[in-house]
Amino acid sequence: MENYTYNSFILQMEGIKVPKESMYPIFYFFLISFIVIMVMNVGILLLICIDKNLHQPMYLLFCSLSFTDIIGVSNVLPQILLDMMRPPSERLINYYDCVAQAFTTNMFGTTSHTVLMIMAFDRYVAICNPLRYAAIMTNKMVIKLTVSAWGVAFVLVGILLGLTTRLNRCRTLIMNPFCDNASLFKLSCESVFINNVYGLTFTVILLGSSIGSIVITYTKITVVCLTSNSKSLNSKALKTCSTHLFVYLIMFLSGMIIIMLHRFPQYSDYRKLSAILMVIIPGSLNPVIYGVQSKEIQKFLFKIFKFKKCLPSFKKINVKGI
Repeated sequence: MENYTYNSFILQMEGIKVPKESMYPIFYFFLISFIVIMVMNVGILLLICIDKNLHQPMYLLFCSLSFTDIIGVSNVLPQILLDMMRPPSERLINYYDCVAQAFTTNMFGTTSHTVLMIMAFDRYVAICNPLRYAAIMTNKMVIKLTVSAWGVAFVLVGILLGLTTRLNRCRTLIMNPFCDNASLFKLSCESVFINNVYGLTFTVILLGSSIGSIVITYTKITVVCLTSNSKSLNSKALKTCSTHLFVYLIMFLSGMIIIMLHRFPQYSDYRKLSAILMVIIPGSLNPVIYGVQSKEIQKFLFKIFKFKKCLPSFKKINVKGI
C-alpha cells in the first residue's frame, strides 16, 4: 500500500540512476559541460557588450539566446551534480525551491522558442527587405521584441505553475533529476484535468507559433532566393538561415522527445537523460554556431589574441632597452 504524506514541504529528488562504475565519468562530463557552457556564453555576452561594433540587432538577439542558455544550465546542472554525490535519501529539496526551479526550467524552454521566433523575423527582414532593415530592426525595436518574448513567456509559465501550486500534494518524490511543472503536478492525488488541458493548450500555442513563424519566414526567404539572381544574397541567406534553422531544430527535437517520453513512464530513464541533454546540447552548440561563424566576433577575438601575442615581444623590447 502506498504511503501518503499530505502537503509536505520537504520533497525528495529521484535523480538519475547511474551505475557505480560510470559515476565519475558521467559526473565529470556534466561538470566539464557546465564549465564550458558558462565560459562560452558568458564570454559571448562580454564580447558583445565590450565591442560597440557588435551592438547590432542580430547580436542583441544572440545575447538574449546566450542569457537563456546560462539560466537553463545554471538552473539544472549544479543540482544534478550535487545529487549525484549524495545517497538517494539525502536528495532533498524545499517545495518552494522546487517551484522556483520548475518556473525557471519552463521559462528556459519557452523563451528558447520565443527568442528564436524573433531571430527568424530578423533574418526575414534582412534578406527580404534589406533596404528597410535599418529602419525596421532598430535597437529599440529589438529591445521591445525581446521584452515581449520574455513577458509572454513569464505570463504563460506563471499561469502554468499557478495551476499546479493550487493542488494539494499527497506524494513527496520528484520523479525527475530536477523540478519541472509535470513532475510537480504528479505529486497531487487530485484531478489534474485543468492542468493537462492548459498544459496541452500552452504547448500547442507555443509550438504552433514557433513552427508557423519558421515555416512562413523561411518560405518567403526561399521564394526571394529562388527569384533573385544575386549570388551574394543567396550566400548570405544560406549562411545565416542554416545556422538559425540548425539551432531551432536541435531545440525543437529535444523538447519534443521529452514531451513524448513523459507519456511513457517505462522510459523514464531515457526521459531524464533527454531532459539533461536538452540543456547541455543547445547551450554548448549555440555559441559555437553563432559565435564562430560571425565575422565580427572572429575579428574581435583575433584582435585580442594578436594583442596578447604582442605583449611578450613588447616586454622583451623594454627589457633590452633598459
